[in-house]
Amino acid sequence: MCHVIVTCRSMLWTLLSIVVAFTELIAFMSPDWLLGFPRSDSSVTGAGVDSGEYRPSLGLYSRCLRVGNRGVGVSCGPYAGTFGEVASGFWKAAMLFLAAGTLVLGCVACISIFTLCFQSILKKSLFNICGLLQAIGGLLLMVGLMLYPAGWGSEKVISYCGPDASPFRPALCSLGWAFYAAIGGTLATFLCAVLSAQAEIATSSDKVQEEIEEGKSLICLL
Repeated sequence: MCHVIVTCRSMLWTLLSIVVAFTELIAFMSPDWLLGFPRSDSSVTGAGVDSGEYRPSLGLYSRCLRVGNRGVGVSCGPYAGTFGEVASGFWKAAMLFLAAGTLVLGCVACISIFTLCFQSILKKSLFNICGLLQAIGGLLLMVGLMLYPAGWGSEKVISYCGPDASPFRPALCSLGWAFYAAIGGTLATFLCAVLSAQAEIATSSDKVQEEIEEGKSLICLL
C-alpha cells in the first residue's frame, strides 16, 4: 500500500532538489558566463537608438552580440555548431562534467517527487540513494567549474576579453550571473545530500510509524 508521507524536512529536500537541478540546467545553457569588455557601436545612429557601450557575453557554447546596421536588439545563439568547435579543450571537458552532473541532479529531482509515496526500493532507502547521487553530482559539477577558468586563454575568450586574457585570468572580462548560479547550485547540491539524511530520519520516525499502524494513507507531520 502506498503511504504518502510529507514532513517539513522531506518537502524541503524535494523542493531544493528540483530548484538545484533547474538552476544548473539554466546556467549550463546560458551565454552569460563571461561578460566581455565594453564596446561602442559606432554604426548606430538615429533617434531612439541606443548608441552607447554594450558588453557582449560568452557562454560555454553560446554567445550574445549586438548585430545589425542599426544596433537594434541582441542576437544570442550558439557559436559552436558542433562539440569540436567549442572554444577550448578545457571547456569541452568542463561541459562534459557539468552536463553529467546536471543529468544526475535531474534524475534525482524526478525521483524525489516519488519519494512522497515510495520511500524505499529493494529495502534500500531512496533518500540515502538520492543523497549519494547528489554528492556524486556535486563532485562532477565542482570538477567542471574548476576546469572552466583554465580555458580563458583560448582565442575565443581573447577576442572577448582582450589580449591579456589567460587561464584563470579573464583580463577585461567579468564573470556573469550564470557562473555564480552554477557555483551556488553546486553548493546547494551538497546541502541537498545532507538534507536527504534528515528526510530519511523524518519519514521513518516513530510518529510516522504510529500513523501507518492507524491505517492512514496520507501522513503530514511538521
